[in-house]
Amino acid sequence: MRRRILGGVVVAACAVGLVPLARRSLGGGVAHATSMDEPLAKAAQGPQAAPQPPPPPPMPGLDLTKIGLDDKGVSAPMEGRKIARLTIDAGLQRQALTVMAAHKLPEASIVMIDPETGHVLVYASHVEGAVARDLCAEATAPAASVFKIVTGAALVESAGLSPDTKQCFSGGEQKILASDLEDDPVRDRWCSTLSGAMGRSINTVFARLALKHLKPPVLEDTARAFGFGEPVPFDVPVQASVIHLPPDTLGFARTAAGFWNTTLSPLEAAQLSTTVARGGEPIRPMIVSAITEANGQPVWTAAATPITLKRAVSPATAQAVTTMMEHTVAEGTCYRAFHDGKGTPFLPGIAVAGKTGTLTDDKARRFYTWFTGFAPSKPMPGVKPVAIAVLVVNLPTWQVKANVVAREMMHAYFAEQKVPGLLRPPRIAHKD
Repeated sequence: MRRRILGGVVVAACAVGLVPLARRSLGGGVAHATSMDEPLAKAAQGPQAAPQPPPPPPMPGLDLTKIGLDDKGVSAPMEGRKIARLTIDAGLQRQALTVMAAHKLPEASIVMIDPETGHVLVYASHVEGAVARDLCAEATAPAASVFKIVTGAALVESAGLSPDTKQCFSGGEQKILASDLEDDPVRDRWCSTLSGAMGRSINTVFARLALKHLKPPVLEDTARAFGFGEPVPFDVPVQASVIHLPPDTLGFARTAAGFWNTTLSPLEAAQLSTTVARGGEPIRPMIVSAITEANGQPVWTAAATPITLKRAVSPATAQAVTTMMEHTVAEGTCYRAFHDGKGTPFLPGIAVAGKTGTLTDDKARRFYTWFTGFAPSKPMPGVKPVAIAVLVVNLPTWQVKANVVAREMMHAYFAEQKVPGLLRPPRIAHKD
């Protein structure tokens, strides 16, 4: 039975990001063990928990551009010649670096998080032919259609829509014009449910539903509840994502559908999926499990209890968004990445909830592709879940898209757990 912890309270020593070795657990919190079936948990319903203190700040001098492996595991240097021992899975980290390097991707990053504990399992960046940067913490890439997760949540939480809500449409595949926002029975020859629109990333459906049912402050509040506009609390500083909702009708509709005005870091994209996986309750991601002196003398050990943050959306909304995201892999923009030519899934029996994002910056000549999601999105006894975000930045001649890289990483993750019946995907084709 999977378990999760709610209501942990950070001890005062966390105010500087380090807890003395003698204090290895969080004090004063109330733990609640619940089933993780919907999708990972059903949050407590009833009286609100007491406000929690802010999560601990970044750790001094931690350098995640210099992650290394040794006989003691995965580590990174800190200031004062201290060594941070990391939660990273060495095998998955190697796989991530190998995939990105093999395709000579101009820029790419992969983050994988255990949504039960908040432990970061993969934290990998690749910059081709340039100085290493921590791309996982940079929020310069447009969020693109990943922002549809936020819009979908707002439509359910604030407007009372459901995954089965239908909207007819025309146009808007590559861009949204004012005429695309008007209901017209003559032109609107196609219709889709909200789930189908999430899965196939139908821009006009999200734009029209947002205009009909949401106001800019409501959508902005939902975005901020998911962490937009604030840096993700983490063990290193993370650049804050951007949320800007134009006041004009067309600008608001375009933004709601994922056209510009929002940015995202790969860490926050993984955090977004983690929050949905946890039934709408965010958790502080952590990558440092312990700190030692250069000679191996222990300095600090992370608390065992995960740090939960302020709820983003209700469990029912998170479940509805999960249902929508499952359509991405089952029939939408990720179908070909996660199935072979005969329609056989590469991850049979494992339900995957995901969302892609694609946006081209013509001026900078950069082609952004995203995948974020989690699996299993339906409970599987004995199988630990994982949330993932992949960002691939290609030049006009692109190499490989983020959803294919995400599939490779998910396959490696579940193979490591010895999940039976996995179908080995073909080697990722290099595109010249």
